[in-house]
Amino acid sequence: MLDWTDRYYRHFARTLSQHAWLYTEMVNTGAILHGDKMRHLRFHEIENPLALQLGGSDPSDLARAAKIAEDWGYDEVNLNVGCPSERVQSGSFGACLMAEPQLVADCVKAMRDAVSGIDITVKHRIGIDQVETYDYVRDFVGQVAQAGCQTFIVHARNAILKGLSPKENRDIPPLKYDYVYQLKRDFPQLEIIINGGITDHATALQHLQHVDGVMVGREAYHNPFTLTEVDHLFYGEPLTEISREEAIRALRPFIEAELKAGTPLRFIARHILGLFQGQHGARNWRRMLSDSKLLKDANWSLIELALEQTQSRPQQVETQ
Repeated sequence: MLDWTDRYYRHFARTLSQHAWLYTEMVNTGAILHGDKMRHLRFHEIENPLALQLGGSDPSDLARAAKIAEDWGYDEVNLNVGCPSERVQSGSFGACLMAEPQLVADCVKAMRDAVSGIDITVKHRIGIDQVETYDYVRDFVGQVAQAGCQTFIVHARNAILKGLSPKENRDIPPLKYDYVYQLKRDFPQLEIIINGGITDHATALQHLQHVDGVMVGREAYHNPFTLTEVDHLFYGEPLTEISREEAIRALRPFIEAELKAGTPLRFIARHILGLFQGQHGARNWRRMLSDSKLLKDANWSLIELALEQTQSRPQQVETQ
């Protein structure tokens, strides 16, 4: 979810669900230890519960970054051992680390020793390249669990390290949900969370008959209004009826505060394009809030105009 789940999207997501656990985009340890901490770590307290997703392979660096995350108020640090991009591989982290379970275990232990009150979790694939046996992921989880990791978020696909783009890696390798179910049977003491290709709540509820949790990525981003049902369906809260217009208006104080602080509206607008997904007026909404001319020096009034356009047929919008 690199460049997707930044603080602007997460604030929006939190207005739709009070309980869903939110994750940052992956941040490498070097950016935290030597870069702009405010840029990479800043978040609003409304976003909690919130996990910082880290990329790295040096136990010492990961330990220092985990301690910083705890000091900043994050509720969890998640080590990404699932990203297949070549850029990540060149830094010796991401999915390629599945070939080095002892190193992953060392990283987990170092991070656990560095923090005192937050969880250290691991997100990974079921295998890499042509290694497709269940034994591979079972042995990986077993070895990392010995280092103290109690929660594993499992993307139920192999990661193909050479030959497929990150986008293709999210679609082409076949999903093997049964591998994740078997992990829960083999490690009943661990928290096993399933990920990959989950696009509706009914399917998520079915998965929960076999595992402890469900992680949803692309669907929650491209069709964010689905988050409004999460608190009721998965956390037992009373069902709250809210319209899409009410949902975006709830974000207005945040948007106006960001605009006042100098944040261009385009930084936020790109994360709300899917609000009217599947609804009348969705094309108008997306068209107006992705128009570079309209977004230049825009303020809240552009969102008001876009809301009006969801009720009308497409028409030419004049720009200067």
